[in-house]
Amino acid sequence: MLTLKRFPIRAIWQLLRLEHGLMYGAGVVVGVFIVNRFFNPVYVVYGFLTALFLQSSAFALNDYLDFEIDVLNERNDRPLVRGELTRRTAITLSLVFLPLGLLFSILISFIAFIFAFLIVIIGYLYNIKLKKLGIIGNSYIAFSMAAPFLYGSIIASNSISIPILILSVIAFISGLGREIMKDIEDVFGDRTRSVRSVPVVKGSSFAAKISVSFYIFAVLLSVVPYLVVNQYAFDLKYGIPVLLADVIFLYTAAEMLKNFSPEMIKRYRKLTLLAMVLGLLGFIWGAF
Repeated sequence: MLTLKRFPIRAIWQLLRLEHGLMYGAGVVVGVFIVNRFFNPVYVVYGFLTALFLQSSAFALNDYLDFEIDVLNERNDRPLVRGELTRRTAITLSLVFLPLGLLFSILISFIAFIFAFLIVIIGYLYNIKLKKLGIIGNSYIAFSMAAPFLYGSIIASNSISIPILILSVIAFISGLGREIMKDIEDVFGDRTRSVRSVPVVKGSSFAAKISVSFYIFAVLLSVVPYLVVNQYAFDLKYGIPVLLADVIFLYTAAEMLKNFSPEMIKRYRKLTLLAMVLGLLGFIWGAF
């Protein structure tokens, strides 16, 4: 008989980072509806599932490959480190979700499949090599946060619209700041594995300042859709959630300049994730 103890739902959720997968899927929906809000809902669902499954696969593979470094960094937020799941479970789930995600992409269109496939290839390169190259690896993760908007536009029109490009740049900049910030928490394990992250190469203080700069830049850019993008122009459904997100980003930036210890970075990670969720809600509500 299957029990919750034998099937650790919380651990699997954490392995797959399903909260991120749901955000990526929602980003695809936003991208579609900004371009064409009357688009076939079946393909919108396919796009959502493509993002959810491919990101779940990527996160499971990441934890499988990063097991040793996560142990060194005492990443007890990782279920493999806590021993709640095995590495075999992680790689199995990764290999199951990968073809599912690609299947839903090919059901949409050939162009959608090519875009999804390229993201997968770059994702594998990241897990194998790029993550050790510091800012290059950070840039891939940041791009993966922008990619759902681009993918939604491709699903709806086989092209990338200017409003989507603007939203994607905002997502990329805020994501890049967050990834550099997160590397401060992992600096000990990264140094032992010769990962050339910004805090390893330039120091944690420098990394914190760079991260703060990206957060401030993202906040400034968030005003642009409110002023010039038709779907969001002077729309409080966009403005209010994004304003709240901006306040959190600015608060995090101010606090990080004073204290960027690994313990505080854990707190900042939660705050910035909340900010990104609020920003995404603004993008979603403003699109309707």
